[in-house]
Amino acid sequence: MSEKSFGELDVVGLNLQAVFDLAQLADDIVARLRRIAGDLAPYRQLILIGNAGPALWRAVDIARLKTDDPIDEFSARAVAGWFSRHHGDAARMQLYPGAAAVDLQALGALAGWHHPSPFKVGINDRFGTWFAYRVAMLADSRIPPTRPWASASPCTACTTLPCIEACPAKALSSETFSLDACIEYRRSDGSRCSATCISRLQCPVGQTHRYDEAQIRHGYANSLRMIEKYAAGRGNR
Repeated sequence: MSEKSFGELDVVGLNLQAVFDLAQLADDIVARLRRIAGDLAPYRQLILIGNAGPALWRAVDIARLKTDDPIDEFSARAVAGWFSRHHGDAARMQLYPGAAAVDLQALGALAGWHHPSPFKVGINDRFGTWFAYRVAMLADSRIPPTRPWASASPCTACTTLPCIEACPAKALSSETFSLDACIEYRRSDGSRCSATCISRLQCPVGQTHRYDEAQIRHGYANSLRMIEKYAAGRGNR
């Protein structure tokens, strides 16, 4: 299968694609996959699909899906349709989105996309933090494996540290990120981070790929709802 087939996904903003042969993956990664999927014998490859920049959100907006998570639904449908058109009824198993916990950051690092940032959002030197993992699946496919991006973390060369200075919660002021400080501030009245991340906005890397404001609000509003649901379950208001 030619890499040109990925053009169908590029058009709808699913413009990051990594393909790994299972036989070439490290034992620990295979073990994690086996814990999630069980028998791996029906599959030859692991396929990771992501998006960078605002194009995916714009395609999702046009689709007008009636669902609580239109990005997940759109991405899963788009990838399933793409796979069927090129591989027919070949075996596949969608791992993400899904109920099982998939270490997307580890897979992203394997693809060369993901480096850690001080504010705990993956970053790379091409797109900054304006990318995300959308679909991970096992497949009985024979796509030419992709090469990892050869890139260094842009954070290692950053001397001004605008993300740390900008954080209104001071969650980045110590050597380690304070999740508690971040959550407390996000839940506070008048929080500037209720539907965004001020630190993320201040990072200069990849700004030309920055998401549309509507996508930023959607993503952070969803995460805040999850935080509030968790807090309510603990009786912590």
